[in-house]
Amino acid sequence: MSWETLGVYRLLSSIPLVVIIVNLQYEGSEGGANPQEIDQHLKLGTQLLSAGQLADALSHFHAAIDGDPDNYLTYFRRATVYLAMGKSRQALPDLSRVIQLKPDFTQARVQRANVYLKQGKLNDAENDYMEVLRVSPNHEDAKTQLGFIEPIREAVQETDEMMTQGRWNEAIQLLTVAIDKCVWDPSLREKRAQCYMEIGEHFKAINDIKPTTKMRPDNTEAYFRVSKMYYDVGELEDSLTEVRECLKLDPDHKSCFPHYKHAKKLNKLYNSAQNFINEGRYEEAIVKLEAALRLEPEIWAYVLWSKSKICKSYRELKDVPHAIKNCAEVLEMDENNIEALVDRAETYILAEEFERAVEDYQKAHDIDNNLRHVTEGLEKAKRLLKQSQKRDYYKILGVKRNARKREIEKAYRKLAAEWHPDNFRSEEEKKIAEKKFIEIAAAREVLADPEKREKFDNGEDPLDPEQQGGGHNPWGNHGFNFNPFGGQGFNFKFHFN
Repeated sequence: MSWETLGVYRLLSSIPLVVIIVNLQYEGSEGGANPQEIDQHLKLGTQLLSAGQLADALSHFHAAIDGDPDNYLTYFRRATVYLAMGKSRQALPDLSRVIQLKPDFTQARVQRANVYLKQGKLNDAENDYMEVLRVSPNHEDAKTQLGFIEPIREAVQETDEMMTQGRWNEAIQLLTVAIDKCVWDPSLREKRAQCYMEIGEHFKAINDIKPTTKMRPDNTEAYFRVSKMYYDVGELEDSLTEVRECLKLDPDHKSCFPHYKHAKKLNKLYNSAQNFINEGRYEEAIVKLEAALRLEPEIWAYVLWSKSKICKSYRELKDVPHAIKNCAEVLEMDENNIEALVDRAETYILAEEFERAVEDYQKAHDIDNNLRHVTEGLEKAKRLLKQSQKRDYYKILGVKRNARKREIEKAYRKLAAEWHPDNFRSEEEKKIAEKKFIEIAAAREVLADPEKREKFDNGEDPLDPEQQGGGHNPWGNHGFNFNPFGGQGFNFKFHFN
C-alpha cells in the first residue's frame, strides 16, 4: 500500500465519509446540465477516492462541480480528496460552501472544525464544534475535540511566558503537546524552532520550519530561514536547494538573492578544491581553500573543513612545518578529528618524530578502533618507533625520509669516501672505519632499492635476519668486492666470517 493510499485509508476509516457519500450518491442534482454525465463523474470520482487514486478522483469532482455548482455533496467529496492530499487550505472553501448550501449537514461542519483545529484557528474551531453540539448534543467527536481547545489556549499562553524567561526546554514540551493537535499551525512550529535553536538543536529546528513553507502561501521567509539554518550547520548543498525555492517565488528577494550568491561562490570554491585534491594538484587546492577561508572565516563547520583539507594537502606535499601547523589548528577546533590526527601522525613520521606519531594514531584508534587505516597506521608508527631505536638508514646517510634517490647516492658517495678504511692508518681506526663503512653500504643498499626502502618505511628492516625469518647476511658469509666510487681509483676488499 502506498503512503498516499494509506493516508486516504486512515482518513476514511476515522470518519465514515464514504458511507455518507454512498448513501447520498444518488441524491439528484439540482438544475445542472447533462445530469447523467455529472452522475457518472460523481460515481467514478467516488470509486477512485475509495481506491486512493486521489488526483484522478479530483479531476472528476472538478468536472461535476463545473456541471452543477450548487450540489453540496460534490463539494463535500472534493473537500474529502483535498484533505486526503493534505491540502487543507483548498478543502476549507469547499466545506464552507457545503455548509452554506446545506446548513444542517453536521458532518461537513465537524470536518471544517477539525481543519480549523489542526490549523490552530481555535476560535473558529470552537464555534463550529459548539454549533454541532447545539444541533446534536451527543455528538462524541465534537465533544472530544472541543475539550482540547481550552488546554491548548492555556499551553500557548504559558509557552510565551516561558520563552520570555528563557525556559526553552519547558516551552518545547508544551509546544509539542499543542502541535500534536494543531499540526498545521505554522506559528507553533516557528516558536518551537526558535526554542530548538536556543538550545543548539539546529536540525530539529529545521524540521519544524520546513513544513511551514507549505503551510503559508509563497512563504519565502521560511525558505530563507531553512536555507540559512542549513548553511549555519555546514549543509551547503541543502542550503542552496532551499534558497533556490525562495528565488523561484521571488527572483530578487532581498535576503535570498545575496545569500544564494554567497553560498554558490563558496560551494564553487569547495568543489574546485576537492577536484584539485582528487587530481593530486595540492598547491592549487590550497589556493582555493584559503580563498574559501577568506570568504567564510566565521562559521565553524566551513572553517574546519577548509583547514582540514589544507592540513591534508600540506601533508601530501610533505611540507612538514605547514602540515603540522594546520593540523594543529584543526585539532584545536575539534580535538577528536580522526583524519586530522592521521594526517598529523603521518607528518610526524616524515619528521621522524615517531613517538608523537604513535600518540596521534593511538588517540585516533581510541576514538574509533574499527577504522582499518587507523589500525594499520598505528602498527606502522609503532614499528618505526621501535626501528628508530635500533638502526636508522636515513640517519646513517644523513638524509631526510623523503630524500630522492640521487640525494641518497650523493650522500652515500660522500660518506663512503670519508670513511673508506684506506684513509686510516692504525688498526683500531681501520676497525672503526670498517664498521662505519659497512653501515653506510647497508644504508645505501636499502634506500636505493625501492622495494627494500618501502619495507623500511613501513617499519621493517629488510636486512634484519629476525624480521626476514632467517639468518640473512646482506653480504653473505664470504668476501665481497664493491667499488663505491666508480672510476675514482678506490678499491677495497673485505672478508667476513
